[in-house]
Amino acid sequence: MHILITGAAGMIGRKLTARLVESGELNGRRIEKLTLIDVSAPQQPAKFAGIVGTFAADISEPALAQAAVAGRPDVIFHLAAIVSGEAELDFEKGVRVNLDASRALLESIRRTGEDYCPRLVFTSSIAVFGAPFPEAIPDDFHLTPLTSYGTQKAIVELLLAEYSRRGFLDGVGIRLPTISVRPGRPNKAASGFFSSIIREPLAGEEAVLPVEDSVTHWHASPRSAIGFLIHAAGLSRKQLGPRVNLTMPGVCCTVAEQIAALRRIAGDKVVARIRRETDPLVARIVDGWPRRFDPQRALALGFKAETSFDDIIRVHIEDELGGKIAV
Repeated sequence: MHILITGAAGMIGRKLTARLVESGELNGRRIEKLTLIDVSAPQQPAKFAGIVGTFAADISEPALAQAAVAGRPDVIFHLAAIVSGEAELDFEKGVRVNLDASRALLESIRRTGEDYCPRLVFTSSIAVFGAPFPEAIPDDFHLTPLTSYGTQKAIVELLLAEYSRRGFLDGVGIRLPTISVRPGRPNKAASGFFSSIIREPLAGEEAVLPVEDSVTHWHASPRSAIGFLIHAAGLSRKQLGPRVNLTMPGVCCTVAEQIAALRRIAGDKVVARIRRETDPLVARIVDGWPRRFDPQRALALGFKAETSFDDIIRVHIEDELGGKIAV
């Protein structure tokens, strides 16, 4: 099996690559080749017996997108994107990276030949939904994005469904919750504070909380995100049916409940490292995001996530901190 990962140098891309290398197989087939692409060349994975190609490429350029699929990968994980805050601040860059690159990839697959129909797993986002919405958003709720990022993801969802309907590819789009707790340094995502108010205090550093404690959101860990991707790659067309985009399960909680979970696990001294400082832009973006879902389709199809924010924090401590907290 040949697997292509776009956005392979990002956090999810690196973790997905590591999981695939560790397993050595996907859907019961041995992985013989990995093609890893990002705007900066991804690192070569260690201990992989097959063929690995790592490339620096901007697939919004049609020629580079065509080159990416020239080897006819069996499964494509399309993770390449810029984050919500960056897409909102730089409209042209958001369109180019989140929309143009996705369309170039889809078109490259279509042009490769009628006998080529790979499984393409696309990472969409709950940002495709926007207020007003019900208390718990059901699977059949309409797309109403209120940000450039959410709009770009929603457009790609429609394209993915159309290209799948026409038989150009076998697509599945998974709307990821906000991934918490993200390892590494803060990025430009408007949702980044959901991770930083946990990650930095656990590492002995101060974190800034830019919104009110009452803000409610939908979360899953990086470990769950990788599980979503791998599970999505193995779903049959019959299982998915005509609606190829679906919302992933997660944990709904307020910022106050996040902090309470941190206090239960790490204590008052760690929580005291959170400093409140309102950011109007972040508050405005987050205010239009959905808060709670009823993802019956995903649950019925076997997708799984954590059931409490305490569990999400424990995953971060286990996977990123070696089980240790800076006290």
